Amino acid sequence: MVERKKQMTRDKVSRLVNWGHWFAFFNGFLAMIVGARYLSSVGYPETFIGWGYLAVSTIGHFSFLAFIVYVVFLFPVTLLLPYSKILRGYAALVASLGLCILLYDTIVYDDYGIHLSPFAFDLAWTDLNALLKSTSYIVTPISIILIELTAANFIWKRIEKLEKKQLGNKAIAFVGICFISSHLVHIWADASDVTQITRFDDTYPLSYPATARSFMESHGIEGTNIEDNRYQTKSRKLSYPVKPLQCKTPLIQEQQSNVLIVSVDGLRADMVNEQTMPFLTQYQTDNKQFIDHFSGGNQFKTGIFSILYGLQGNYGDRKEFYHTAPVMTQTLAKAGYQQAIFLPQDNANPFIGRAIFDELTPFINHSDEGSAKTDSKNVAQFINWQASQQSHWFSIVNLTAPKHYDTPIGFLGIETVKPHIMLKPAEKVLYNQYRQSLYFIDQQLNQLIDSVDKDTVVMITGTHGQVFSSNPSEVNQNLSPGNVKVPFVMHWPKAAADTVTYRTSHYGIVPTIMSQILHCNNPSTDYSSGYSLLQPSEQSWVYIGDSRTFAIYQDAEITVLDRHGKYQIYDINYDKRLKRKLSAPELIQVMREGRRLYNQ
Repeated sequence: MVERKKQMTRDKVSRLVNWGHWFAFFNGFLAMIVGARYLSSVGYPETFIGWGYLAVSTIGHFSFLAFIVYVVFLFPVTLLLPYSKILRGYAALVASLGLCILLYDTIVYDDYGIHLSPFAFDLAWTDLNALLKSTSYIVTPISIILIELTAANFIWKRIEKLEKKQLGNKAIAFVGICFISSHLVHIWADASDVTQITRFDDTYPLSYPATARSFMESHGIEGTNIEDNRYQTKSRKLSYPVKPLQCKTPLIQEQQSNVLIVSVDGLRADMVNEQTMPFLTQYQTDNKQFIDHFSGGNQFKTGIFSILYGLQGNYGDRKEFYHTAPVMTQTLAKAGYQQAIFLPQDNANPFIGRAIFDELTPFINHSDEGSAKTDSKNVAQFINWQASQQSHWFSIVNLTAPKHYDTPIGFLGIETVKPHIMLKPAEKVLYNQYRQSLYFIDQQLNQLIDSVDKDTVVMITGTHGQVFSSNPSEVNQNLSPGNVKVPFVMHWPKAAADTVTYRTSHYGIVPTIMSQILHCNNPSTDYSSGYSLLQPSEQSWVYIGDSRTFAIYQDAEITVLDRHGKYQIYDINYDKRLKRKLSAPELIQVMREGRRLYNQ
């Protein structure tokens, strides 16, 4: 009798376990439906291989999440309380809560580009009214609970039929194959730089696809190192500019100023002095210098984007801007300006097929002797180009020698000095080699300025700063002041020399040219994230970086964040990490600015 009761209990528990497996499988399917909202945020694949990977990844990932929820929350209760009515109600409640959290995460990810975390939850809670725009946040949870209760009872009544068909093992095998194959495909894609697959790495919550780049390379399997320019993000209606531009072109052509922007990769603000860069130091003194100026990023890609578009770097990751030329260069073209950009091949390659240089004639140079020789070619080519222009012109000259610590063969530099900052022995060598490169660039700047007349508007700045490291990964991830704070000097015809002490950034270049040279009456918010350099910014922060990793510079602290919601707060010198929570109001302003130009 006792044995029979034990057997009945075991049979009951076994039936409940089988029911739990099918209920988890059903919820994995529901999670896939909810998870489709993530794809509307990042964009859909454009190739068969992209769709194939996404299919197996979605099935494997969400089924795995559903199974984890079952193991953690349902299986123990099945053993402790093997009563079907209690278990079905409890399971429906747990599943409903899980799907609601997943649904809320899709909303947060769509608006902020990050998944739920304690930080993201605080942010979303503060901005709750903007996220929940209708009564669906009441109706949806109720609908989910009703679906879960119906499904729990439906599966329970048919569990014996499902067992007889022996579909369980087949379903488990199918999900297992999808899960494993998605990771194997990602290992290959990561090693081969197949961005049509790897771009989905951060799309799903708790997704950590396997990578084996170093393992595969150590076994002689090399990646293709080809960048896929078809990176897709959410396709929304872009309002850029927000309103039609109202610009007045002077009737007399002579009233239109030529404009030259010189952007030097790796030009630190604290390295411009009489010993290292005597020409630029004197040029700053004789013109309008901005002593608290920031780039829009720590790499050429984000730095040049902020110069030409005047927008935060996260816009540069949006597919709409792959096919949208800067408003500034479009307006310059309408005003009859001849436009050109002079840059090295390495900096031009990432923008092939994109619209950022559409209105500019690109002059691309390369030299096997190094970036310093390339810079000399670009300077000489610009001098010849501008001398041949018969009408007003706009040009950008990009110099890169300091970024690579390069000088021409046989160049006679300056004596080494003790670094003004704390550096390791190897970094001290880079520091002084960097100074040699700056001394060379200073001479190139002298040639550039001598070649243009005094009525030309000239802006000299750094595309980004420089940190003294030979590790490219470390340099690209560093958002310290040394890597983003750059000098900025502006020669404005007939304007007196002046020192600007309020904080400025590359976002102010476009509004300055649009308002002062192209005479556009629109507020700068119609086409830019910044304000004219000739007036203090209304914002208490500066956004620096792209959509994956960025920093928010405020008056007394620097906050570095990634799209997973992890953040660190430093003092304004980036020396000490502060133990404090992030201020949500400022971050909400940042996030809203990053989606302001889109119609939802």
